[in-house]
Amino acid sequence: MEQDWRISVKPVGELQMNAVLVTAPGPREPQSLLIDPGAEPDTLKRMVEEAGAPLVALAATHGHFDHVGAAADLQESWDIPLRIHPADMPLVEAMPEVMQAYGFPPARVPLCEPDLVEGAAITLAGRQIRIRHVPGHSPGQVMFLLPGRAIVGDCLFRGSVGRTDLPGGDQALLEKSIRERIYTLPDETVVICGHGPSTTVGAERASNPFVRG
Repeated sequence: MEQDWRISVKPVGELQMNAVLVTAPGPREPQSLLIDPGAEPDTLKRMVEEAGAPLVALAATHGHFDHVGAAADLQESWDIPLRIHPADMPLVEAMPEVMQAYGFPPARVPLCEPDLVEGAAITLAGRQIRIRHVPGHSPGQVMFLLPGRAIVGDCLFRGSVGRTDLPGGDQALLEKSIRERIYTLPDETVVICGHGPSTTVGAERASNPFVRG
């Protein structure tokens, strides 16, 4: 049932990126997945601890530093790889240099498992979270699908869309991903964005000024 899933969203870092903790009940114990461990590792650790469910997976919607910068620090507490699309591995590997170029203290490159390809899934307490590839903002941008919810990273925002002027960005591909992968979901689907407030598929399809349905 949709209400069995628990989802917590916490803006972290100077760019106020939304880290998302997904907790699913299980027959023995609940399990949690942390999506986009971007910054403030101590804050994220408390978030996991307060959820009261073992963290069994780390994942990223894409490889930009504000979405993966705290992963290596968290791996000191949880010996689990960061799961990501293989096309975004170059972004993760270049993270220290990119952060320095933007004036941020460089983060360490985490251990990654580049297996979040189209059609993959993450199993949480016996339940599956489906992965859809939605490139455009970055080559390996993915979204995570749960009952009634889509965690989309920087693909789509309330009233806006992800930027495409960074390396690997592609405006036409972003619009295609939004129209064919997000706007085809049910109108009532809650869209949890990488920055800012959540929205719904129906609201964005009807009124998003950048990509109309």
